[in-house]
Amino acid sequence: MLAVLRNRTYRHLFAAQVIALVGTGLATVALGLLAYDIAGADAGSVLGTALAIKMVAYVAIAPAVGAIADRLPRRALMVGADLTRGGVALFLPFVDQVWQVYVLVFLLQSASAAFTPTFQAVIPDVLPEERDYTRALSMSRLAYDLESLFSPALAAALLSVITYNWLFTGTMLGFLASAALVVSAVLPKPAPAAPRTGRAHAKATAGTRLFFSVPQLRALLALNLAVAAASAMVTVNSVVYVRDVLGLSAGAVALALGAYGAGSMVVALVLPRALDRVSDRTVMLRGALPLTAVFAGLGAITAVRDGGWRWPALLVVWAAFGAACSMVLTPAGRLIRRSAPAEQRTAAFAAQFSLSHGCWLLTYPLAGWLGMAGGLQWAVVALGSIALGASLLAVRLWPTRAAHVHADLPVGHPHLRDARRVRAGWRHSHAGLTDTLHAHM
Repeated sequence: MLAVLRNRTYRHLFAAQVIALVGTGLATVALGLLAYDIAGADAGSVLGTALAIKMVAYVAIAPAVGAIADRLPRRALMVGADLTRGGVALFLPFVDQVWQVYVLVFLLQSASAAFTPTFQAVIPDVLPEERDYTRALSMSRLAYDLESLFSPALAAALLSVITYNWLFTGTMLGFLASAALVVSAVLPKPAPAAPRTGRAHAKATAGTRLFFSVPQLRALLALNLAVAAASAMVTVNSVVYVRDVLGLSAGAVALALGAYGAGSMVVALVLPRALDRVSDRTVMLRGALPLTAVFAGLGAITAVRDGGWRWPALLVVWAAFGAACSMVLTPAGRLIRRSAPAEQRTAAFAAQFSLSHGCWLLTYPLAGWLGMAGGLQWAVVALGSIALGASLLAVRLWPTRAAHVHADLPVGHPHLRDARRVRAGWRHSHAGLTDTLHAHM
C-alpha cells in the first residue's frame, strides 16, 4: 500500500493532509479548553453549538465551492483555504466572547469545506490507475483514524509543558506547512470545464443532482446515513457508556474510542487487496447491513445492569462499528470517481462532503437528545432503526449491475465487462423474441 508514496505529487499532498489533520486535532483540544475558560459549566453547550456550526458550514459551503472550483486553479484554492485556516487559528487565543468563537469556527470550517472536496477531486487525477487510487483511499482512511488517536495524545504531552493557547500556534504552523507542501506539488491539469450555462443555483446543486440521478450514488447517500447513525452513537455517547453505564475512569473513554479507530484501521489495511477481487457494491453493503446486529449487541449492553463482560463487549461493539464504517467510507471515493464524469468530479466530491455531513447534522443531535431525554436504549433503537432502513434502501437503490457507466473507465474494468454482459443478454433476448415473432407470422 505504501508504494503509492513513490509518486512525488501524491506524497506531498498526503503529507499536507496528515499535517493539517494533526493541526485540526490540536485545535479541537484547545477549543474545548478555551470554551471552558469563557463559559465555565456551560462549555458543553458552547462546544455543541460550535459542532452544529461546523456541520452547517460543511453542508452550505461545500456545494458553493464545488460550483466554482473548476474555474479556479486548484492549487491556489487549497493554499488559500490553508492560509485562511492558519489565520483563524492565530486569532483564536485572543477571543474572550462566545460569539467570537462561533464566528471563527464558522470561518475555519468553511475553509475546510473548500479544501477537502478539492483535495479529494485532485487525487484521482494524480493517481489515474484504479489500483493506486484504491490504496490512496485506504491511506487517507488510515490518516483520519491515526489522527483521532495521535492528536489527543500529542496535545496531552504538549499541555504538560505549555498552556493550551500554544496549541493554536501549533495548529497555525500545521496549516502553513500544509500550504507549503501543496505549493511544492505539481498538479496535473484538470479536465476542461464545461461551458457556463444556467444559473448560479443550478451550478451549486449540480453535484447534488448528480447524486440523485445516478443509482449507485443514491445508494451511497443512504449508506452515508447508515454510517452517520453508527458513528454518532460512538462520538456522542462513548463518554456516557464508559462513565455512567459502566462506571469506569476517564482514561477508559480513550480506550473505547481507540477500539473504534482500531476496527476502522484494520479494515483500511485489508481492503485494498479485497477490492482487487470484490466489487465496491459487495464490500460497502456488507459493511452497512450488519450494523443492525451491532446495534442489537449495544442494546444488550445497555439493558443489563451489571456484569464484568460489558466492558470488553463494548470494546468489541465499538471496533465492529469502526470496521463497518470503514468498509463503507473507504471505497466511496472509487465509486464517485467511476460514477461522475471527469469535468463534474469536483462537484461530485463536494456533494458527497456536504450530503454526508448533512447526515451527521441529523444523527449527532438525535444521539444526544434521545440519550438525555429517554435514555440510551431509545437512542440505540432509533439509530439502529435508521441504520437498518438506510442499509435496506441502499440495497434497493443500487442495482447489481449499474447502468451508469462512463467512458473514462479503463479497458477491462469489471463495470465495463458487466455492461457488455447486460448488452449481450439484451441482444440475445431480443433475437429470441424476433425469432418467435417470425415463427408465428
